[in-house]
Amino acid sequence: MRRLAERKRAVERWRGLEKRVAETAELMSLAEEEEDAQLEVGIQSEIDKIASELDGLELELAFRGEYDERNAILSIHAGAGGTESQDWAEMLMRMYLRWAERRGYKAEVFDVSPGEEAGIKSAIVEVDGGYAFGYLKSERGVHRLVRLSPFDANHARHTSFALVEVLPEAEADVDVRVEPDDLKVDTFRSSGPGGQHMQKTSSAVRLTHLPTGIVVTCQSERSQHQNKEIAQKILQSRLLEVELEKRAEERVRLKGKHVAAGWGNQIRSYVLHPYRMVKDHRTGYHTADTDGVLDGGLDGFVTAYLRSTMGKEE
Repeated sequence: MRRLAERKRAVERWRGLEKRVAETAELMSLAEEEEDAQLEVGIQSEIDKIASELDGLELELAFRGEYDERNAILSIHAGAGGTESQDWAEMLMRMYLRWAERRGYKAEVFDVSPGEEAGIKSAIVEVDGGYAFGYLKSERGVHRLVRLSPFDANHARHTSFALVEVLPEAEADVDVRVEPDDLKVDTFRSSGPGGQHMQKTSSAVRLTHLPTGIVVTCQSERSQHQNKEIAQKILQSRLLEVELEKRAEERVRLKGKHVAAGWGNQIRSYVLHPYRMVKDHRTGYHTADTDGVLDGGLDGFVTAYLRSTMGKEE
């Protein structure tokens, strides 16, 4: 029913656009007959709006994946480099939270593992909104930062890495079913900030999926029940990812091609010194507005990636 409703909304948008185009064409004919300059200005404004909306609709044609319309779960992990990479991971988390805010999406930080001195070791963020996964799948991979270190007494230039994983939110008992006997549930005291309540009670939850060995922890909420629910949601998305990887490996085997994937495959570089530029290594798209990008201005990169995948097999 959810997919049917989405298809109906898509059809309504295209038919609404078709109607506006027909009405604008009639107005153009009327403006030419009456030589009405003021009407022509209004028509041009409507044409610009139609063109912009059409670009957006055409871009959505890139969403051919089975799960593109779903919410997304982002996992951000600091790479080697200690405080530098942990600070970079926190900068990335803020960037995605700002991007979600700009698009009117709801973003919720499920779990954060703070760094020793600054930044974060890892974080899990849910982004709730139409086609959130379809947009954010462009962000999965290694992100590289080059800058003058604020943590180095000599203010030397450092290179930091962080890994971003993006999962589609799984539908409970539809995409994957987790049997209770397959789960090991451990509770422990939260190690992060959160007040006396979190320190005195074993509210944090660790789930271990015995058949796969996947481990998920959550300690962001005061309630053990809430933490368990969030951990189960993340676990189901990770199990869905395992299933999708199995399908992808089978397609690769049948096609006879080797697809390299791993930590070393950086997708984007953010250079703040000696010059300022953010460049995507897959599409070649780049901008000198580094501050704007780090403040959530990712649409140019996302659009370039989606356009580069149009007409290609997922």
